Amino acid sequence: MTNTQSLLDANLENINGPVPEPSSLEVKKYLKSWDKLEKYKLQEDALDKLFLELVPKNEDISDILLKVATLNDFYSTNIFSVHPLAKHILSLKIDERLRQGDLTLVKDIQKVNYRGVTKNFYSFATKYCSHHNPIEYPIYDSYVEKVLKYFRKKDKFVDFKNADLKDYQQFKQILLNFRSYYGLEEFNIKEIDQYLWQLGKEYFPKKYKP
Repeated sequence: MTNTQSLLDANLENINGPVPEPSSLEVKKYLKSWDKLEKYKLQEDALDKLFLELVPKNEDISDILLKVATLNDFYSTNIFSVHPLAKHILSLKIDERLRQGDLTLVKDIQKVNYRGVTKNFYSFATKYCSHHNPIEYPIYDSYVEKVLKYFRKKDKFVDFKNADLKDYQQFKQILLNFRSYYGLEEFNIKEIDQYLWQLGKEYFPKKYKP
């Protein structure tokens, strides 16, 4: 057995039991359980009200600050200074691009210059865009990443490099390929995202590295 294979086998032992094969029934089961996750459900409802009803636009720095700070708090995205990020978002004039589902916007938001250092807030940028237009912008998360890597290895549903998950356009295409391969077209990208996140949280502990 090669060292690489030994590492893969060791990682597989860290999975919390056999991972169910993706299916319509599995997705529906996890979507139903999502509604019972009181903490996460209430947070998502609050974010929907904030982003979609109270301050949907990004033309005022105070509105953007409110949204950035709330996302940072709810998701623990470790942004230690929200003001430079809010100013950066304001400068991009993003509302029309959000409406159109422009995927390149994530890359523009994620890189912020702070005190001469370029910070990369990729996961945050996907969340910020998704909460404005959840059908077009799936959320990148470490749990989602682990599930996609697991089924790539298990079923070879699509060939991709790990780095592709950090390229937003490719990340979304990988999700669409996942949905197509397992016959899950009845679900929108937001529902697939919620399913993958819950699956990852349940079966893949933080120490698991596919």
